[in-house]
Amino acid sequence: MESKIRANESTRETLELLYHISRELASALDLRTVLQRVLFLSMRNVGAISGSLVVMDDNGEPVESAIIVGAQVHNQTTRQLRATVEHGLAGWVKQRGEAVLVPDTSQDDRWLRRPDDAENRTGPKSAVSAPLTVRDQVVGVITLVHPNPGFFNDDHLALVQAIADQAGIAVLNARLYAESQRQAHVMTAVAESSAVITASLRLEEVLQRILEQISQALQVQVVSLALIDAGKSELVYRASTITGEHSVLGLRLQMGEGVAGWVAQTGRGLIVPDVSKDARYSPEVNRFRWIEIRAIACAPLRSQGKVIGVLEAVNPREGSFDPDALLVLTGIGSLAGTAIRHAQLFEQLQSAHQRYHELFEDSIDPIFLTDLKGRILEANRQAVLTTQTSRQSLRDIPISQLHEIKRAAFQGELNNLSTGETVSYESTLYAENGLEVPVQVYVRQVEIDALPQLQWIIRDITERKNLDTLREDLINMIYHDLRAPLGNVVSSLDVLDSMLPDDADDTLRSLLDIAGRSTERIQRLTSSLLDMSRLEAGQPIGNRAPTPSRQLVKDAVEIIAPIATNKNQRIVESLPDDLPEVLVEADMIRRVLSNLLENAVKFSPPGGDLSIGARREGASVLYWVQDTGPGIPETEKERIFDKYTRLHAVDGPKGLGLGLAYCRLAVEAHGGKIWVENRPDAGARFNLTLPTAGNITP
Repeated sequence: MESKIRANESTRETLELLYHISRELASALDLRTVLQRVLFLSMRNVGAISGSLVVMDDNGEPVESAIIVGAQVHNQTTRQLRATVEHGLAGWVKQRGEAVLVPDTSQDDRWLRRPDDAENRTGPKSAVSAPLTVRDQVVGVITLVHPNPGFFNDDHLALVQAIADQAGIAVLNARLYAESQRQAHVMTAVAESSAVITASLRLEEVLQRILEQISQALQVQVVSLALIDAGKSELVYRASTITGEHSVLGLRLQMGEGVAGWVAQTGRGLIVPDVSKDARYSPEVNRFRWIEIRAIACAPLRSQGKVIGVLEAVNPREGSFDPDALLVLTGIGSLAGTAIRHAQLFEQLQSAHQRYHELFEDSIDPIFLTDLKGRILEANRQAVLTTQTSRQSLRDIPISQLHEIKRAAFQGELNNLSTGETVSYESTLYAENGLEVPVQVYVRQVEIDALPQLQWIIRDITERKNLDTLREDLINMIYHDLRAPLGNVVSSLDVLDSMLPDDADDTLRSLLDIAGRSTERIQRLTSSLLDMSRLEAGQPIGNRAPTPSRQLVKDAVEIIAPIATNKNQRIVESLPDDLPEVLVEADMIRRVLSNLLENAVKFSPPGGDLSIGARREGASVLYWVQDTGPGIPETEKERIFDKYTRLHAVDGPKGLGLGLAYCRLAVEAHGGKIWVENRPDAGARFNLTLPTAGNITP
């Protein structure tokens, strides 16, 4: 009866203890506070002198702990207890999920002997250990110790297990709360860093803000930042919280060298709690020789998934890095990488803007920027000087007020420039002082600050116009001065030809023929020059008459045949019998065909074949002249029909550059068109069309 009463009293005491413990634990959420309360209550109720409580995460790794010896609480103990969890009594309890009583620690292999367990110091002990289990998962292990072997018994073991079962939920909740608090801390640190770092686009300021945020978040002695020089596979230190004589700015580190080089190469962040025990740390590459490096946290800087550098934090002021230090550093690193890349792009954009502004402002040609309607937005220095108008006065006036816009060049609409092509035409620039300047205008659409604008480059062509005038005067002088003596030469040759007897020496007749052909060539040239002047002046073509197409071709061949014979060349004709007549001024078109055929002879190698032909194409006759020369470069196909334009070829044929200009003027004046194309088998083919006689009213 008495034993039953004692049992009931013991049960009641146990329930009261558990109730008391439950109330104590329910009033706290801080994990360290919960651990200390559990330990104090357990030690007091079982008579233990010291105790430890280790908390595990979901992977069974120690994340927090508490050790109490007597009445003294020891902090920063998790690393000390890791060996016990891995190899000692606590590890055994964790693996099996069972409570254990050790009457004599010196006689039990599960007890991990530490230096203070030496028999000549404290000797053997008595220990009891129990798992804290929640939903079949061990969330912690409590171990209580008394210096006297055999002190604990089965009742103590049961009581400790009951306390552990009661405390399991509280410890788990406190651990989860601590984890949520750490995550919130990480998120807050990263969010605050985001607001600060991204508040600027100046690269140096961004780098400095990154360092400040890391220093504030991690509380370390030194923070440095290095960027990868991809061209040399090196890390270059670009920023550090240490300046002056100890600055590391500009120092270089090979990829893979040291902790920072390893992080840059692998793209993985790490914390080195003790550099003396990590092979990746090399004292030879210590950038901070004026301080003793104890611990390093290093994380990669990333932009668009690519590592562009590293962040390095050295020597936490609290002695060791917080468990969340790497999370914070990595989060800031990802954010900082993007911010750095944006700042770099902004600097490149600013630099490009500066270069464009310098080119724009220092150009020797006047440049105007307008909106798509032609209203001036900006003008460079040369534009102000040329127009004799202030920059302010030029703004907002239409560009058409300064020169006549050739609307035909835009096909009637400025918006056609949106294709990205440059439109060019000649015009006259009107200066404020009344001066009129001949100019070549180049217009193209550009995009500035994401807005489409028109760029007008005005090039002064006064010198070119003066040269053109001199050429025209010289040609007119030559033409007028040649006509009279040339007529006398032709008349004299005719007289000499009539005076030669029938049995005259063949050499004399040959010389006379050469002189005759040469004078005919000069006559064709002077006639072409006269026709060019008339056509450019807008005078109509006179004396047009229906002319057989075949005869025009045969006449041209007859004129050029002697020149081709001298180069051992053969002219092949391709003329259908049913070619229609064309309504032309016969002598002009004959000179066009002979000019093209003469060019073919000049540009074809000796011994080759040339071809000339014609065929009907609808209401026109298509003529062509094919040579076996080097062809015409694509960039020159239009330009070669301009006056005074010649292809620059070494040892090539020389000339004034007037023949093809005359051909185009003459053909277009007849309502036809002329163009050139390169043939696949080498050589150029000149084509021209003329309307048939039935399609034009004389």
